[in-house]
Amino acid sequence: MSSKTTGGKGGKAKTSSETKVLTTRSSKAGLQFPVGRIHRFLRSKNANNVRVGAKAAVYVAAIMEYLTAEVLELAGNAAKDLRVKRITPRHLQLAIRGDEELDLLIRATIAGGGVLPHIHKNLITKGSAIAPKKVPTK
Repeated sequence: MSSKTTGGKGGKAKTSSETKVLTTRSSKAGLQFPVGRIHRFLRSKNANNVRVGAKAAVYVAAIMEYLTAEVLELAGNAAKDLRVKRITPRHLQLAIRGDEELDLLIRATIAGGGVLPHIHKNLITKGSAIAPKKVPTK
């Protein structure tokens, strides 16, 4: 027997070619965001040594992934409307402030985002922008 075996206390010994393939919790949940890292952050950031369940990390990762996809889709649409291929902070600002629910959720100031274009309705004249005055003839 020249093959290397690894094993624990009992049962069938596994050879080196039969090692277990590691699967992440993110891939098990079908997510791109790191479930293990989020679980570690949830455990380390709470104040009262509260236990954190395994499903809580999966749930938070799924929420974060959904919100990120939503913002990126809206920002991509804003960039496409302006005929550019790169999403800038301005596109993120337009996407977040243009969506009512995301605007309520994300109240942060985005650096380099600029301001939303808005002209008060009283400043807009009826008809043409500047109407020429009629000069009385003699």
